[in-house]
Amino acid sequence: MKKNDWKERLNIVYSTNPDFKYETEEQAEESTPEKNKQKLRVSLDRKNRGGKVVTLITGFAGTEEDLKTLGKLLKSKCGVGGTAKEGEIIIQGDFKAKIIDLLIKEGYTQTKGVGG
Repeated sequence: MKKNDWKERLNIVYSTNPDFKYETEEQAEESTPEKNKQKLRVSLDRKNRGGKVVTLITGFAGTEEDLKTLGKLLKSKCGVGGTAKEGEIIIQGDFKAKIIDLLIKEGYTQTKGVGG
């Protein structure tokens, strides 16, 4: 056990069993499928954003690190801000067509535009 892991054991009561092992919630890191197997959906969204339009990319399967890398690439190519978390990439502004083209050029061949 690493030092200072008490935060992972907050809800555990003391045990007198000498064979007791703490079970922490370690998630196995999922691997990212190949780019051409990703089914990304690009749409425009305006909900809960004060009327401002954002481009929303959903459907990413893989590691959080790969998601952030793709988000960083798209933000830099569009020259705007945004965020990448929980399988979604949010790009500020209406860049739907540009992002679809960028994703297809990067190898995400199953990318589709949805709605709006």
